[in-house]
Amino acid sequence: MSEKKAKHAKEQAPSDGAPVQDNKPIEENTEQAGEINKESGAPAEELKKALAAAEDYKDKWYRVSAEYDNYRKRNSASVSQAYRDGMADAVLKLLPVADNFGYALASASDEKTKAGIDKIIKNFANILQSFGVEEIPVAVGDNFDESSMEAVMNTPCGEGEEPNKVSTVLKKGYKQGEKVIRFAQVAVTV
Repeated sequence: MSEKKAKHAKEQAPSDGAPVQDNKPIEENTEQAGEINKESGAPAEELKKALAAAEDYKDKWYRVSAEYDNYRKRNSASVSQAYRDGMADAVLKLLPVADNFGYALASASDEKTKAGIDKIIKNFANILQSFGVEEIPVAVGDNFDESSMEAVMNTPCGEGEEPNKVSTVLKKGYKQGEKVIRFAQVAVTV
């Protein structure tokens, strides 16, 4: 060994004369326990117990670290879901305002009033769209779909009409992503 390497190794050694702990796997350290035992005078059995305890603590540390990482991921997902649910609840409370503007537009008599109400409806729709909320497309004559519609009224079939078709859309439905916030309320032919 060169003088520099020997000097560096001597500087790295503890001053109390204890052997330097290497980062070898515990199995290798256990195999060397007999050799260390002869030099230090420590019983080999105690050294093996200490190495086994170290391995146990290391295993426990890995498990706790993994559990904490899983907790962080679950908590993050839970917070995101709570945020989406809270936003959906707030939007749901605002939807009757959109309905009322639709009723006002239908009953307005002059063009200036209709134009003003129409602007309000478009702005409201843009705000809903910014939250990821979109209207569920439902039209008269569509087949009744229970996954996005709520039948609140039945109407008898007229001539040439088929049963289980939407006859009137009473309230629009809205969804956020794939989650339905409010089902479309419709009248269905029977």
